Order: sequence, then C-alpha cells, then structure tokens
Amino acid sequence: MKQFTIPSVYRSQLIQHIKSMRKANDKMKRDLTPTSIDFGPVVIHLARHFGFCYGVENAIEIAFRTIEQNPGKRIFLLSEMIHNPLVNHDLVARGVSFLQDTKGNELFPIDSLTAEDVVIIPAFGTTLEMEAKLRDKGIPIETYNTTCPFVEKVWNRSEQIAEKGYTVIVHGKPTHEETRATFSHAAAHTPTLVINDMSEAIELSQFIRGDKPWNQFDVSFSGRTSAGFDPEKDLKKIGVVNQTTMLASDTQAIADFLRATMIETFNPSEDAISSYVADTRDTLCYATNDNQSGVYGMLEQPADFAIVIGGYNSSNTSHLVELCEQKLPTYHIDHPDRLKADRIHHYHFVTNEEALTTDYLPKDKKQTHILLTSGASCPDALVEVVIEKLASYFVEENQYKSTINQILQR
Repeated sequence: MKQFTIPSVYRSQLIQHIKSMRKANDKMKRDLTPTSIDFGPVVIHLARHFGFCYGVENAIEIAFRTIEQNPGKRIFLLSEMIHNPLVNHDLVARGVSFLQDTKGNELFPIDSLTAEDVVIIPAFGTTLEMEAKLRDKGIPIETYNTTCPFVEKVWNRSEQIAEKGYTVIVHGKPTHEETRATFSHAAAHTPTLVINDMSEAIELSQFIRGDKPWNQFDVSFSGRTSAGFDPEKDLKKIGVVNQTTMLASDTQAIADFLRATMIETFNPSEDAISSYVADTRDTLCYATNDNQSGVYGMLEQPADFAIVIGGYNSSNTSHLVELCEQKLPTYHIDHPDRLKADRIHHYHFVTNEEALTTDYLPKDKKQTHILLTSGASCPDALVEVVIEKLASYFVEENQYKSTINQILQR
C-alpha cells in the first residue's frame, strides 16, 4: 500500500514498530488478538487494528502539501479535514480557514470566494451542489480534492446500480458530511433514501410489505428522500450502500433484512432475486472493517475497562466505543490531556455530553488490564502518549522505558 508523507509529529516509533511486527507475523490479518504491553502492575492491550487509514493519510498529505505550494494565498477547508481536533487545529494554525461546520452551516461567506482562492475538499467528499458552486467561482476543485477513494467507491457503486434501475438506500447518519455527499451523488442518478439504523429499516419494510399506507411515508422519512421520490413506485427495486464509517455488521444486517423483506413481499424465484435487490456488499470500507474486527478480538481479553481515542464527532470512533461499551466500562477521549491519575474526562456519544469520572483506576489489584484502541482519524502519536500516561500511574519512568525498549528490540 502507498506510503504517505505526513507530519512526523503524528507518527510514533513505538506504534509503527508494533504494527510492523503484527503485519510481518500475520500478513492475512487472521490473528485479531491484541498486542499486550506488560508493565507489571498494569497491562495495556492494544487492538490489532487501529488508527490512521489510507483515506485519512491521503487527506493529510494533500492538505499539508497544499499549504506549502500556495504561500500567500487564502486557503480554505470546505469543512473539517477529518474528525480529529489535533489535525484540524494544526491546519488552522497554519492559516487554513473553514468554510462550513460539520453540519453544513456556513462559517465564511462562500459567495465571497474568488478564483484565486484555494479550497480543499475533505476526506468525506462533498455534494454535487457544492462542487457546482465552487466551479462557478472558477475554483478547480479537482486540484485539492482529498475525498477518500473508498467513499468514491460507494458513489461509483451507487451509479452502477442506478443504471440498472435500482433505488439507492443509504445507511448513514443523515446529517454527516459523508452521508450528505453520498446522497447527493446517488440522487443525481436514481431515487435515493437515507436510513439511520435498523429501526428505520424495519419501518421502511412495513411500507414495502403494505403494513403501513403509502400516504404516511413522507411523515416517517421527511427530508430523507431525493426530489420526486415516489415510494410506491421506487421501492420495488433497491440496493443498500453505506456511509463507510458505520458499523459494518449493522449495514450488513440492514441489507440482509431488506433483502428478506423484498423476497417476502414479491416472492421472486431464486434466479429473479437480483431483479429486486442489488448485491452491494463490496461498498464496506476495509479500514472500518479492520478496526472494528480489531475491537472484537480485543474484547476477548478480560479487562477492567477500555479507552477509545478519537474525535468526539468521529463516526467511526463512536462505533468502536459502542462495541466496547457492550462488554465493559469504556471511556472515549479525544486527547491524552483528558487523562489524570484520579479522574478522566470523557464523552458519551449517545447523549452528546462530556462527563467526568473519578477513581476510574481499580484499587488494590495485583494487576490492572486496560483495553486500548483509536479511531481512523487519530494519530498514532496520541496513542503512544496515552500508553505512557497510563503506565506512569503504576510504574516508575525507568520501568516504562525498559519495557518499551524491550518491545523495540524485538
């Protein structure tokens, strides 16, 4: 896989060494057990897969190169480059400004842009409408487009099934930048609908099966459909694609459920099933799958609690938190500064609120076990700092350095 040039402050010698060792010993990615770092009184179990993905490193490389190549010019990010506060802060510190917030609200008047300005498209991509606005200003969006190739893969798959007459159903968070972009690209070719979760898939199935009248459809899915969407006509042939950062298992469950609904409703022969439901399993992002699989493997290890590092508005990170919370106490932090020996500031993705938990470290235990992972937009350097801080609450600096040196010498 391509190697990217990104700021060295985001790299970690320790984490890179661990990842390289795991890759060399498990090229097929079959071993999902965590990497255990044993400091004696505390053992930190690091997920098999975590951290920066291809799309994120690609976006960071393009963004920093853009800054270097355009001295003196106004440089804008359409919205957050990735959902990581450290990276976005670094870009702002270098003079980059945001045009929109993550919900699409204007922060800088887009109408005041000129052809001399530079606009970077974030890794999530953007809508066709926004692309047209920027082109009208004479801004060449292709030059500084960091859209993740796996997001574009979803767009391409949507277009392919649209050509065959399928309606596209997007499994994603309706207000997320990527979902808005995917919806826009799909809707340009075919009727398109966004659903957020399995409960909405179940409600959708009730309309398809005829359990709910069509005249109630707009009430249930207001603002989620493309212009002119006719549910009675457009839900006879469907294909499910996804926001790439959703839980892969959730997307597959929704796709399987809606497939079963179509078969039950229209009763096609085995050979004719594809006339009603498109096979779109190939739109799942490899990095999302890997990081989630790494968490499943990590959770097989008994532990006292888990820490997940990543931006609070990061979709892929929130799903890692969701998986961990099903098994044990979990703390979502966006920076090592959130950690103290006697307390931890963390985030509840369900309530969208920050919380403070005191005395989170077990007392009077011979050995504490901590699970640790990070989202796809979290620099490895932050993971190493968290490891160092956690270890410092249990062992002296010399013991920490000795353990790390042993790992680096393997």
